[in-house]
Amino acid sequence: MSTLLQLETIAANLWWSWNPDAQDLFYRLNAEAFRAAGNNPYAALRSADATVLADPDFARDVEAVYAAFRRYLSAPSRRADAPQIGYFCMEFGLHESLPLYAGGLGVLAGDHTKAASDLGLPFTAIGLFLKDGYFKQHFDEHGWQQATYPSLDPDDHPFTLVTDAQGEAVTVTVHLGEQPLRLRAWRLDVGRVPLYLLDADVDGNPAELRSLTHKLYQGDRLMRLQQEIVLGIGGLRMLRALGVEPEVYHLNEGHCAFLMFELLRERLAAGDHRAEAEAWVQRHCVFTTHTPVAAGHDRFVPALFTDQMAGFREQIGLTEQQLLAYGRIDPNDRGESFTMTVLGLKLSRKANGVSALNGEVARRQWHHLYPDRPLDEVPIDHVTNGTHLPTWTAPAARAFLKNHLGNGDAFVFEQDFWNAIDNITDEDLWAYRCLLRRRLIDFIRERAPQQSLAQDVALDPDALTIGFARRFATYKRATLLFQDLERARRLFGHLDRPVQVVFAGKAHPADNGGKRFIQLIYETAKDAAFRGKVIFLENYNMEIGRMLVSGCDVWLNNPRRPLEASGTSGQKVAAHGGMNLSVLDGWWPEGYDGRNGWAIGHAPTGLHEDPATQDHDDALALYDLLEQDVLPAFYNRDADGLPRGWIDRMRRAMKTLPYPFSAGRMVIDYVEQIYRATHPARREDLAA
Repeated sequence: MSTLLQLETIAANLWWSWNPDAQDLFYRLNAEAFRAAGNNPYAALRSADATVLADPDFARDVEAVYAAFRRYLSAPSRRADAPQIGYFCMEFGLHESLPLYAGGLGVLAGDHTKAASDLGLPFTAIGLFLKDGYFKQHFDEHGWQQATYPSLDPDDHPFTLVTDAQGEAVTVTVHLGEQPLRLRAWRLDVGRVPLYLLDADVDGNPAELRSLTHKLYQGDRLMRLQQEIVLGIGGLRMLRALGVEPEVYHLNEGHCAFLMFELLRERLAAGDHRAEAEAWVQRHCVFTTHTPVAAGHDRFVPALFTDQMAGFREQIGLTEQQLLAYGRIDPNDRGESFTMTVLGLKLSRKANGVSALNGEVARRQWHHLYPDRPLDEVPIDHVTNGTHLPTWTAPAARAFLKNHLGNGDAFVFEQDFWNAIDNITDEDLWAYRCLLRRRLIDFIRERAPQQSLAQDVALDPDALTIGFARRFATYKRATLLFQDLERARRLFGHLDRPVQVVFAGKAHPADNGGKRFIQLIYETAKDAAFRGKVIFLENYNMEIGRMLVSGCDVWLNNPRRPLEASGTSGQKVAAHGGMNLSVLDGWWPEGYDGRNGWAIGHAPTGLHEDPATQDHDDALALYDLLEQDVLPAFYNRDADGLPRGWIDRMRRAMKTLPYPFSAGRMVIDYVEQIYRATHPARREDLAA
């Protein structure tokens, strides 16, 4: 096989996106084109340097990467006991060149899919072909977020239109009310996992519906309902058209719960009585809920639901009230909205939150669905989220770990690999931390002048560097560090122990509160006390995320408890010697042991604490920790110039956090606790 054909084969599978050697090949082909296209190998291939292609050394490197790719595809499964899994999610965060995601839910789905590939699970993923993505972020002169929607061209990415033996697009039909809508699918290969993305932009569909699948979380309740009909019902019909018959259907959030209705329709059409059909659906479905806030669960008023489900209701043969009952707490309350999470809970055999605390919150949140059970018997467990280490561990970090601890995939699958951090000297660990921080500073210095936000950048490559990057939802309290401006000015004013902070994140286009938080950070950064030391990186994406989690010394996470379902961004820093400075929310109560980072404030509480009081108390705790613990640990140096206390915490974080909070561990937990686990159908949970 020619060098060019090997490169094209590698580019056609997203395996390259978590393999630094593969990425380096495309960078060498044409660095400028590769980077300008969001690190897209197709751009590099189309403008490849002929001299590089003809270089024998380059050809040998391509051969080696291609051989590694083939070995990966043919490796035996690490969990041969896993059932066939169909994984449904509205968004997938796979790589910055493919903006098919808005935030943590999508990144988690992408990491879950990649880990399933690493483990060799029989796994098929289903989502939407979000041609216009989420949005590209830029700002006006006042620091107010603006949004544009550049479209993905399938020809510029590793999408393959799903076709039949005659080369015609495979299509399925769903009904939006009485209106039929045809759907096609694009396939992405994510290692060993096929991901099918549904697309309504099909000739013959009504013009106003062809863009239905283009944008994520946009439009009104009608569009949201229509997208969820497409994902759940259309997704299952597409699997059937492709001959894919999962044994377990995993619904990642309520957006895809209509697939349960389609399964129910299939069983009824096959002749099952309704009770038998419901029990069959329960046995084959598992459901993950992430959202601790009641308003975050999709609800549709009865009139809208019955209007848009009219065509499907005729197919399934149930009355409007029978169909509505599956999504109601009280099936007899004709005014109650239809809630997707209620449908997911009623028709699944297992349900879980995404951290231990999130599971507790979910059991409290949905206790009224199970009024005859004690709180601790509400059937919602938890599997704590994890991150895909090969994706999020920086190439320089992987090289360091390989040199000191060994090659291969042990860093992904073995805790013993991380225990060997004790064998690395303090000198080498500190040099590692400083190298990654300086790489981040160089990245920011290069990127900042290209932004629409005019900012001074005076970052010190040796200063304590704090990172805050995530969705700018207001409950995440991005501005907490500046709640007391005078105290913050004093904190940033110490010449002998400088502090700098880098922010990144997008607010939902309809979230003016989140946009105002970004604007406040921009305005604060112009204050003389913070100028050059407070930076906002615009258009947050996975590349910026990778740079920040690798380069920051401290990862700041200060949501209003207990509203963080998991918070996986903080799980990515420990492999790089970074440490969490976080409230005890999401995953951090499970990860924090008193010596591997810092906890802001007191233990998690319920939703009833006064927000203003909580914000005030947490801001004071944050200032105290920074002044009395974090900064002294970073700047107290011994005769060799080393912060020994800081390095001890680094070492502890690197030993205790990367594997337990990895996607590899997470997906193994799903296999053992969710996918393979069974229990009898819960007839008492269903509507009569």
